[in-house]
Amino acid sequence: MNRSGSTAVPLDPPAAAPAAPAIALWWLGALLLTGLWDIGGLDLAVMRRIGTTTGFPLQHTWVLERVLHEGVRQAATGLFVLIGVWALWPVRWNHERLSVLTLPRRERWAVLGLVTLSLIVVNLIKNASQTSCPWDLQAFGGPAVYVSHWTWGLADGGTGRCFPGGHASSAFAFLALGLPWLMPPEGTSRSQVAGLRWLLAVLFAGAVAGTVQTVRGAHYPSHTLWTLVICGGVSLALWRLMLPRLVPKPA
Repeated sequence: MNRSGSTAVPLDPPAAAPAAPAIALWWLGALLLTGLWDIGGLDLAVMRRIGTTTGFPLQHTWVLERVLHEGVRQAATGLFVLIGVWALWPVRWNHERLSVLTLPRRERWAVLGLVTLSLIVVNLIKNASQTSCPWDLQAFGGPAVYVSHWTWGLADGGTGRCFPGGHASSAFAFLALGLPWLMPPEGTSRSQVAGLRWLLAVLFAGAVAGTVQTVRGAHYPSHTLWTLVICGGVSLALWRLMLPRLVPKPA
C-alpha cells in the first residue's frame, strides 16, 4: 500500500521458474548414454550392418551426399551468418509473434559466441584426433584398423581427424539458441515454449546430420553422440557463467 491507500503494482513481471536443473539432468543423461554406448562397443556392430567388405553402398548416394550432407552444411553456414547479423544489429525489434527479435543485444552476442565456440571446440578435437572414419577401416576395404577414439596417441593407419562428428556439429552448435528462453537472466520472464522449439529443432537436425554420415560410412554413431555432449556442455556451462552479466539493468 502507498500513502494514497492504493496497492502498488510491480514494475516487472515475476521471473520464470529456472529450468537449469532439468537441462543439466538431460545433459548428464546424454553423457551417460554416450559413455555406455562406448563401453558396450556398439559402434562396430552398427557399422558392420551398414557396410560391406568393399565399402558402404550408400556413401555416394545423391540425396545423402549432395542434399543431406552438402546442403545441410550450406544451410548451417547461412544460419550462422544470419545469427551474426542478428547479434550485431544495433537495436532490437518489438514483434509479438517473433520473440527471437526482442532479445537484448548482450544476449544475442552471448548466443553468437557460444555457437562459435562450440564449432571451434569440436574442430580442435577433430584436428588432434588420430581416429579414422569407418570407411577407412580394413573391414570395409580401407587401410586402417579399428582403434577406439579414447586411445590417444595410437595411430590406426588411416587419415585420422574423424572424431567427433563435424557434420553433426553444424547443427548441435546451435543448441545455445534455446537458452535465452530456457535459462533466462534473473528478473526476466519469458515463455519456455520458444526455447523448447529451438531445442527440438536443433536436436532433430543434428540427429539427421549424424545419421546421414553414419549411413554413408563417415562416422560412428558415438561420434554424433559425443558431438551432442560436447556442444551441449560448452553452451550450458558458459551460459551459466555469463548469466550474472546478462541481468538487465534497472531503467
